Amino acid sequence: METKQQELVTIKTGQEGRFRWVAVTALLLAIGVILKLVTPAIAGITPNWLIAMYCIAINLTKVNYKQAIGIGLVTGAISIPISKAALPYANFASEPVGALVCALLVHTSLSMKLGGVNLRPAITAGISTVASGFTFITILKVVLSLPTAVYLYAMLPVVLTVAGINIVITQLLYFPAKRLFGGKEE
Repeated sequence: METKQQELVTIKTGQEGRFRWVAVTALLLAIGVILKLVTPAIAGITPNWLIAMYCIAINLTKVNYKQAIGIGLVTGAISIPISKAALPYANFASEPVGALVCALLVHTSLSMKLGGVNLRPAITAGISTVASGFTFITILKVVLSLPTAVYLYAMLPVVLTVAGINIVITQLLYFPAKRLFGGKEE
């Protein structure tokens, strides 16, 4: 009778959560893709679930700036096949901008609390959505030679509306996500 010797697995202290941000981001972006695919447009406008989800991930994991840009590039790549936009490849520029803005805001020392409620998720989502959306529509305007009136009176209001929707969504989903995935202390 042969006996098997057990293997001993050693985990070095401080290394166990090194890639936690990748797992949290991947799960949240997967949820974002599903929500983007099933959410109907109301008056031609849908929430940008992917921005909301990467803002939640960045708020939870407090990634560095290079990691945030990586999250934005992955989000841009994911967006291309599911985008309804005229120029989906603009996501490769707009999503890293939004993710970087989110990381910059997360790492500021400004208090973003109202009473005992942390408003950082809402604020980062709103500003990141505007940064990403503004980058996206500016690329569209330049590449497609769109008139300034279309840019200012049709596209910019959509970006601001989506930012408002993302503010609410991100704030509402942040706290359940924090309970589920944990998060670094504020």
